[in-house]
Amino acid sequence: MRVRGRSGGHRVLIAWRRTARAVFLFGFAKSARGNIDDDELATAQEIAQIWLDADPSALDKALADGIIVEIGDGDEEN
Repeated sequence: MRVRGRSGGHRVLIAWRRTARAVFLFGFAKSARGNIDDDELATAQEIAQIWLDADPSALDKALADGIIVEIGDGDEEN
């Protein structure tokens, strides 16, 4: 019997700083492409550094301007 991994699926790039925040950078179906190339990875790393280093006022402005979207963890108070 031949065993295979799951077909389909997605790859996701997330920048994460344990005590601060996680930032979704890029996602794609594995059926659409195999991986990202080195240039795309370098660009994603630059973007990640910007958002992970952003101060609260810069994040608030980006949220207000619709540049980023905040996704909660479900523990927010209403």
